[in-house]
Amino acid sequence: MIKEIQEALAILSIPEKAEFFPKFFKTGKGEYGEGDLFLGVKVPDQRSVAKEYYAKISLDELSELLSSKYHEHRLTALFMLISKFEKTKDKAVKDEIVEFYLNHLPYVNNWDLVDSSCYKILGRYAFENQREDLLKELSDSDEMWHKRIAVVGTMHYVKKGSFDLTKEFVTKNLKHTHDLMHKANGWLLREMGQKNETELIDYLNQYYKEMPRTCLRYAIEKLDEELRQDYLKGRI
Repeated sequence: MIKEIQEALAILSIPEKAEFFPKFFKTGKGEYGEGDLFLGVKVPDQRSVAKEYYAKISLDELSELLSSKYHEHRLTALFMLISKFEKTKDKAVKDEIVEFYLNHLPYVNNWDLVDSSCYKILGRYAFENQREDLLKELSDSDEMWHKRIAVVGTMHYVKKGSFDLTKEFVTKNLKHTHDLMHKANGWLLREMGQKNETELIDYLNQYYKEMPRTCLRYAIEKLDEELRQDYLKGRI
């Protein structure tokens, strides 16, 4: 670990090597993370590095980074891909980035990777280009991460005040066996309620008794305490 961070910092500090992406060390859970001091220096921040390097790194190089066995490499690659998508005005380039993202879905297989990338790339693209079919195809997949990508991808729809696709996906996944799906469903419903509480309450009144407890707990998190208790008591 010491050797890896020394190499990363050395590469970061040499201007002529700026075109090469530094090999970041793998942080362990509960150990050293972004912003911490390690060996007297500050651990590189992945988002800051992504913003610095995204314009210099090609999709082929990102492919190598995104297929890395290290979670930190894959997350930083996705941050750079988001920056590429957000900064370009060229639809052809956006099409290429989305195709790249879809072709690399096997590596977007962690809740952190999914939640940090899919609605900023795939969800935004689907909304802006009326390509709900991309998300619907993923929602029908047998792969749990594909379903979660589809659900979380609707966050951009929610932010724009469009809730139908979110409600469709959440309803479809109420019986899913994995708690991570219930958490994603509840999170999206909670955000929907922040935009329009009436939409959320109407949906809850129809489905709350069918919701797994994790989903319901997240969905009602921002409601008034009295209303929250009404829904919880209705489950007893």
